[in-house]
Amino acid sequence: MPIDLPTVWAGLIAFAVLAYVVLDGFDLGVGILFPFFPSRHDRNIMTNSIAPVWDGNETWLVLGGGGLMAVFPVVYATVLPALYMPIILMLLGLVFRGVAFEFRWRTVRWANFWDTGFWIGSTVSAFMQGIALGALVQGINIVDREYAGGWWDWLTPFSIVTGLSVVIGYALLGATWLNLKTGGKLQATARRYAMITGVAMLGLIGIVSLWSPFISIVYFERWFTFPASLFSYIVPLLLAGCALALWHGLTRDKHLQPFLAALGLFVVSFAGLGISFYPYIVPTALTIEEAAAPDSSLLFLLVGALVLVPIILAYTGYAYWVFRGKVDPDEGYH
Repeated sequence: MPIDLPTVWAGLIAFAVLAYVVLDGFDLGVGILFPFFPSRHDRNIMTNSIAPVWDGNETWLVLGGGGLMAVFPVVYATVLPALYMPIILMLLGLVFRGVAFEFRWRTVRWANFWDTGFWIGSTVSAFMQGIALGALVQGINIVDREYAGGWWDWLTPFSIVTGLSVVIGYALLGATWLNLKTGGKLQATARRYAMITGVAMLGLIGIVSLWSPFISIVYFERWFTFPASLFSYIVPLLLAGCALALWHGLTRDKHLQPFLAALGLFVVSFAGLGISFYPYIVPTALTIEEAAAPDSSLLFLLVGALVLVPIILAYTGYAYWVFRGKVDPDEGYH
């Protein structure tokens, strides 16, 4: 049986995007939470908790973006013009955030300035990722395999809601990460914010989930026509299970369970998007097969991916293993 290379590559890119969201999401969330932890000592512990892994997490963003350009060039050529502004702002936020992360350790006088920069960079990056997602879900206006929409098509009430959802979701990941990695008063405060952001995220997931099917007939039929309509029961049940695990972990002073439950909310939500999109890679405009490069190119690139992806997984896993456990408040990574 021949391998469906376009579908395999769509799965690999989806995996890279999901890996970026769940890994870089919590360290962006730590930055989003900065204003709620005014103590410099607490902020130092917070940044020490992500210092060994934060830059490695962004490897998946590079892999997903590079893979998209090589494997689905039509998508790269049509979606990017539609999302130039949010993508540019996201990248600028990531750059400024990275600079602020390092500079905040090198000064006392300007520490508050760089802390503010770390917060703004993290929040802008998360918000723009959500904006881009919302714009993609709404659909990109493509005519003759070229973008035919306007400059501001990405900015709509729906994309603003999805942007806010990603910010709140990343804040939840950041709070549960701090609950896992810190102790004492800082951990207790993080646990409280995890409860608040958890409730807010579930509410926003509900709003987006109820709104999405009415954006396109494709989404409506996918979720409300048998047998695909079975997912309308399965996905909410899985979300409810993750929400219950999150609540149980936070109220019973569990450390790892809330973080895994928050990751579960993202994974299930991401799976829901996949259910809505498939077989489209640009919703309602381009299918996976239509957008893929020739099979010879896909096969050549797949050989490289089969070598590269396990290596990335191995060193990522090793980094998390080496720096496992609680952060010592009296010692610093820097």
